[in-house]
Amino acid sequence: MTSLEGYDVLAALVGDWVGDEQIATTRWGQGGPANAQVSARFDVGGKVLVQDYRGERDGKPALQAHAVFVAGIEPGEYALYWFDSYGFTPAQPALGHWDGSRLVFLRSSSRGQTRHIYELVGDDNYRLTLESSFDGGVNWERVMHGEYRRVERTG
Repeated sequence: MTSLEGYDVLAALVGDWVGDEQIATTRWGQGGPANAQVSARFDVGGKVLVQDYRGERDGKPALQAHAVFVAGIEPGEYALYWFDSYGFTPAQPALGHWDGSRLVFLRSSSRGQTRHIYELVGDDNYRLTLESSFDGGVNWERVMHGEYRRVERTG
């Protein structure tokens, strides 16, 4: 999928998803495998994509996140507002862009920088990689990599 533009990129993320993740050992905790459920839908008259994420590790709830994606005025520009159960609340949106094959956001806070990389792999699959930098973007370390597949909504 390389010809997506504007809301089509966000539309590709709409739906219910399950994923297998690999969490890296970081300053925030031990690494290992995880599973996730993601639900994404358009809201506010189709102007924003709202995504709810629920991660599980060792059969127990782990990270929960609520993300709001907005397409910018210029083609290929986006913004991401990320809230999570670790206590992150955005002071400003993470700016992002579509590079032709990936939707990439850079989120900055007092904790450092986090890069969110969404790679669409066909109509029913995507990958998400989170990388962090603590030196202004000179060096990056992978925090998480997940592969997600669309599932039928039940109930």
